[in-house]
Amino acid sequence: MPRVLILSSHVAASRVGGGAQALALARLAIEPILVPTVLLGRHPGHGPPGGAAVDAETFEAVIGGIEAQGLFAKLDAVITGHFSSPEQVAIAAETLGRVKVAAPAARLIVDPIMGDNGRLYVKDAVAEAIARLLVPRAEIATPNAWELGWLAGHTVTDAASATAAAQALGKTVLVSSIRAGAEIGAVYAEAGEAWLASHPAAPTAPHGTGDLLTALFTASLLGGFAAPDALGRAVGGVADAVAEVGDGDELSLTSFPTTLIASPRVSLERLHG
Repeated sequence: MPRVLILSSHVAASRVGGGAQALALARLAIEPILVPTVLLGRHPGHGPPGGAAVDAETFEAVIGGIEAQGLFAKLDAVITGHFSSPEQVAIAAETLGRVKVAAPAARLIVDPIMGDNGRLYVKDAVAEAIARLLVPRAEIATPNAWELGWLAGHTVTDAASATAAAQALGKTVLVSSIRAGAEIGAVYAEAGEAWLASHPAAPTAPHGTGDLLTALFTASLLGGFAAPDALGRAVGGVADAVAEVGDGDELSLTSFPTTLIASPRVSLERLHG
């Protein structure tokens, strides 16, 4: 069974962050190991979430216990997500380095969770640490459109500008929240090649779709799919999950897919390469 280390948030009553990714991966027969960076009761969009950040010393000690168990060498991927302090980011970056030594084939997936809709929603120091310490270690970065623009210094509004920003960043990128007329989707861009997977935009989207996209894309890669097929299956899984939720603001466990199949909702287009 594949095994994925997740360094991100745990939100008890909301299907978001690392907790949602762990559930999604488990439904796909991938063993998740979640090290929480923050423990919250609910998504902050609903009001005061309850809970608190995990202090850096505890965060590092939990990772140390996993490493001491010999599990770094058995990892197939690492996903990083939400961080509450630059100290956590530094620990995560060091962890990626140690995992790569122990398991050279492990995929390093960095979701630079920093903001959206024109603003950062983490502290400036956290965003700067993600850009300086984590993104350079990423084999694949999975920002939303605004985060990619912030990282690359390019405004991202569509597939073409997302591809240009990815080239400027110099990283293989899976970027979400890409508008294509009446559709929405994600662009996968690597050196010399880019693809767009899109589907009709829903009137509203629940929390956690970006987290789910990263988890499903990682699962698809670990399932042996080439990146374009992984893109289509991941975007399709998110589209199906959103459709099942309807106008709700939370993904449900039952909306998470149990198989990675191509969805008829999704169109896959090669942009160049």
